[in-house]
Amino acid sequence: MNDDLGQHPLPSDTVGLLEGLSTTRAIRRYTDDPVPDSALRAILFAATRAPSGSNRQPYRFITLTDGPNAQAAKALIGGAARRLWGAKRENDGYDSGSGTTENSPKARMAASMQEYVDHFDRVPVLILPCLVRYRAPSSAEGASIYPACQNILLAARALGYGGVLTGFNGFVDAELRELLGIPEGVFIAATITLGRPQGHHGPVRRRPMGELVYGESWGESPLWAIDPPGTTHTSAGPKAPPVY
Repeated sequence: MNDDLGQHPLPSDTVGLLEGLSTTRAIRRYTDDPVPDSALRAILFAATRAPSGSNRQPYRFITLTDGPNAQAAKALIGGAARRLWGAKRENDGYDSGSGTTENSPKARMAASMQEYVDHFDRVPVLILPCLVRYRAPSSAEGASIYPACQNILLAARALGYGGVLTGFNGFVDAELRELLGIPEGVFIAATITLGRPQGHHGPVRRRPMGELVYGESWGESPLWAIDPPGTTHTSAGPKAPPVY
């Protein structure tokens, strides 16, 4: 990183906060443009501002671009990603049903994932968010690392970049630890890739608020849980369980 960066303020956001929250898509296709140090500084600064249990700040971020360890780590995770996606593509029937229809949501997802794993070794930036454990592993420890991961994706969106979070690292955990010198007691929590999008961000599609936000009791949506005009929806994901 340039020594001069410490003398400069952060760059201006390209979108407002609420717009960014509602338009940060999973970006899996990148140009070959490198992400400059000034942008990485701003994105990782946002990560380090994330909340954590008791403000212990147990997160650490291995940020890999184009060095020898970066190339080796990308190759390791890329190989795992291709194996895992190949199995999932077959087991989940991505090439059957609506997946055979060009430009269907299922076919678009399959094409996006295939391109992502095929070119993983060339992603401009690979970030491995890590949690330095200070107690036995528990279901609550993610609260001290995953908010930082979301900050990374949102900060990237604010600066015109994009990214996606996966768990592909978990299948080459031992190899990554040896390569990068990650000590025992540190949990590699995710794989995040970043770059300049080949496509673009835009409104994300989710289920309607009324299906996801409850008020006085389970399954009872408050009157204000109404999506803004123009919101688009998806039927993806498991349906809400029945209310008895």
